[in-house]
Order: sequence, then structure tokens, then C-alpha cells
Amino acid sequence: MSDASPLQSMLAFVGTSLLARRWVQLSSRSSRRAARSIGAPGAPPPSLAESLSLGTEEVDALRAQHMSNSCSVSYRNTGPLHIASGYKSRLVDINGVSYLDTRNNVAHVGHGHPEIVRAAQYQMQNLQTNTRYLHPHASLLAKKLADLLPGPLEVVFFVNSGSEANDLALRLARAHGMRHSESEGKKRHIITIDHAYHGHTLATLDVSPYKHRQGREMECPEYVTRVPCPDVYRGLHAVKRPTQPSARSESSSGETERQYCESEAEAAERYASYVERACEEITSQGHAVSAFLMEGGMSVAGVILPPKSYLRRCANAVRRAGGVYVADEVQTGFGRLGTCTWAFQHSNGDESDEIVPDIVTVGKPFGNGMPLAAVVTTREIASSFEALGVEYFNTFAGSPVCCAAGLAMIDVLSKERLQENASAVGEHLMELLRGVQARCGWIGDIRGSGLFLGVEFVRDQETLEPATKETSFVCSVLKDKYKVLTSIDGPNENVLVIKPPMVFSRDDAELFVSRLEQALVEDLPTTNLDELGTTPT
Repeated sequence: MSDASPLQSMLAFVGTSLLARRWVQLSSRSSRRAARSIGAPGAPPPSLAESLSLGTEEVDALRAQHMSNSCSVSYRNTGPLHIASGYKSRLVDINGVSYLDTRNNVAHVGHGHPEIVRAAQYQMQNLQTNTRYLHPHASLLAKKLADLLPGPLEVVFFVNSGSEANDLALRLARAHGMRHSESEGKKRHIITIDHAYHGHTLATLDVSPYKHRQGREMECPEYVTRVPCPDVYRGLHAVKRPTQPSARSESSSGETERQYCESEAEAAERYASYVERACEEITSQGHAVSAFLMEGGMSVAGVILPPKSYLRRCANAVRRAGGVYVADEVQTGFGRLGTCTWAFQHSNGDESDEIVPDIVTVGKPFGNGMPLAAVVTTREIASSFEALGVEYFNTFAGSPVCCAAGLAMIDVLSKERLQENASAVGEHLMELLRGVQARCGWIGDIRGSGLFLGVEFVRDQETLEPATKETSFVCSVLKDKYKVLTSIDGPNENVLVIKPPMVFSRDDAELFVSRLEQALVEDLPTTNLDELGTTPT
């Protein structure tokens, strides 16, 4: 189907073969010249000459003048980074300084992976159009994505971002409810998790409590029911630790803050009871439950993986009430947790406890940096949407170039056994971090799975007072002194979130943890935290 001549095809193959070899070579050095050569062979086109000639101060000034201040810049308090290139688990700035990247889960199989570059480059030379025309990339990618998911999840809608995916998922849930006569004319409610984040469209902001607490734009609407986050460390029903003196924790005012559980099974039951009660209350008032929406792994909430059986209990309650379970896998999909392909599978027990969502959304890592996301659902739910008679068309969603990148990502993920790498390196990381925890009093909890980990810092191991300023400092000093990039999340902004490219190696893990320990032991005690300010990441 290509119009390229045999000579053009041969040159393209030679060029991308050299690119692949160069990608491997770059893993051992990071000069500015080498880093920039990771791109397509040859000099950049004249149209980019002016842009590439701008220095950091000029770039920052232009951004300040012509872009909104609501678009934040990482590390603004200590000097933003001017990143020029990337390779594997490294980002390189305009001066050739190489940074270990522990935070960018978008470049799923590594920054600048030659297979992704080659696929997108080849397709861009041939065709970039919309999905009104038949194209093999979109059809095959839909099949390959459905094959990665269990059972009845077989119908794929391509979109451009995680926000679009979750927005469309809510439309599908509503359509499915509208098709059932027993819910006709009823108000449809959505159940969401406190501290969740599902996107930046109006519909997804409505179900994102994380944003309800920021500024004055959003608040929780009446049709959305917010239930407690199933946090077993510091949540309402945390699991009792050996150092906890009593089964109850009281605030200074005497109000009960949390009731400790003896086990994760008890915590799962208590947290799920909020969803069960919400379903009962909604239906008893004559309304309908449309959907229960939850991230398989809650990143913005501070790396929260629900205790086993929680999702099964919630999904069963929602389905009994006529709603559907939507699994948001935008952050955690495609093997990041190591032990499973999808985060919703992490809380499965035995086969009798296994839960399959009604709708799954995927995004960030799908195109390895290209704008590619999707919604996957059952034939029954897709039919409910189709029965409304409204065409679904999205100009750039499922374009040949983005689907080429998606096909390449899935191929590399399998060939390079990156899910297995996430499992092995993640276990090693956990072991190293526990060693630091034993030697250093700042770490309260280490949680997660594979290459989706959270390290929560506290000032007191019993009261769990958040070490918010200390976490901000650690993030900054890791960047400035040790050339390691991290991110901060959690309601108290005291959790380092580790979600690097899936090529993150044992050597990367050991370097990161050694630098983290240095920051905690050598740098933190000698710093005036009040002078630093908050580190935006």
C-alpha cells in the first residue's frame, strides 16, 4: 500500500536500523550530541531551526507571555527543566545533562524507542487521515487491544486521551441505562472515589474529587456520590499496624478520624460497604445508578491499590442496582503492575473472586507518547449506545500514525518482556526501599506493585503526620543534586510516586534508591525547609 520506491524503502530501513543501534549505545553515555542524535537521522528541517535555537530563558519568557499560568511547569521553585531529548529511562536537557526518569509512564516502553519511531515515521510518510476510511492499523490494533482484556470486552472506541476515554465511558454507561425501561425518566447517579482523578472535560471533572478541592471552579454535583478512598495505610479504615497502640485514632477535638481494621479483608468489607449503601440510598430515592468509576491504581491519590475483594463487592452492588463498573486504566494499564496486565486484576483473589469490568479505559502509555487512547466494552453496552442513533466520530482518534505507534508499543512490550521486567525490578525496588525505611525514620509506607510504587513520608510513625515540606525538598534535591526526576502526589502531597518507563532496570533502581537515601540522610537534616517553597511536579 506504500507509494515509496524500493530505494526509499531501503534507505528508511537503513536509517532506522542505525537508530536502533544508536538507542542501545546511548544507554551507557549521555552527551548532548549523542542525545540529540536519537531522533530521525540527519539535521532537523528548516522549519524547526528558529525553535531549536531558543535558549532556556527565551523559551520560558515566550511561555509566560503566550501560555496560561494555569499550565504548570515542573520544578518551577528551583528552576524548570529544558528537556531536549530522551532515551530509555533517561531525559536529557539542552546542556546534555542526563536525568534518571522515575515518573514518566507515558513513554511506556522507553523514551525514543526505535521501533516506535520507525513505525510512526514510516506511516507518516505514507498516510495520516481519519477513521472514515478503512485502514488495517486501526482494525488490527482494536483486535490486539481486545485480546489483552478478558472475556466479553471486545468492542473498541478509539479516542485521543484518557480524558476523552473516560468522558465517552460515562456516555456509554448512560446509554446503557437509558435502554432499560425500568430506569426511564430517573436521575442517573455516578459513584466515584474520594481523591480520584479521571480527566479535564466537564463530565470527567464532575467525577474527579481531586479537582473538587482545587480552586473554585468545580464542586461535587448532586448526581455524583463520593465514597471514601480504600486507603489501608491512613484512610478511614486503615489496617492496624504493630506500632498502633489502639484500635481507634482520635483527633485532638475528640472526633474519630479512623477506625483501624485487623486485616485487609476487614478493610475491604468496610470500604465496600460505602458503595453498597450508596446504591441502596440512590435507588430508594427513586433514582438509578449509572456507573461506579474507579482507577485500577489511584495515582493522584498517592498510589492506592484497593484491598482484595473490594472491587468485586463494589461491582456486584452496582450491577444489582442497574449500573456498570468502569475501570480507569489510563495510568496503570499494559502490565505496569508486573503481576497482571491490568490494575483491576490486582485485587482479584481466586477464580471465584475474579472481577471483569463492563467498560475499560486506556490512555497514556498506549501510543508511547502519541495521542492514542481507547474505550473497550461489551457488545451489549456498545449496542445500547448504537441504539440511540447518534454517530460517534472523532477526527484524529485511531489515525494511522497513532495506531502504528500503538501496534509497535504492544509488539515491543511483548518482545522485550517488559511486564516481567516490571515485576522483577519492582520487587527489587521494594526490597531496596524497605532497607532505607529500616535505616531512616522518614518513610511511613511503601506500597504498590511492579513499576507503580508509592513512598509515603511522615514525621511521626504513630500519628502519621505528613512530611509534606520534607517530601517537596527531597523531590527538588533529587533533581538538582542527583539528577533524578520524581513526582509528588497524595492528598497531603507527601508521596513520591514511582512510575518510570517499563525499561527501568535493576541498575536504575539501585541508583535511584541510593540517591534517595543520600537525600534523606545527608541533605534533609541540614536544610531550612521554609526557604524552599512547594515543588510542583
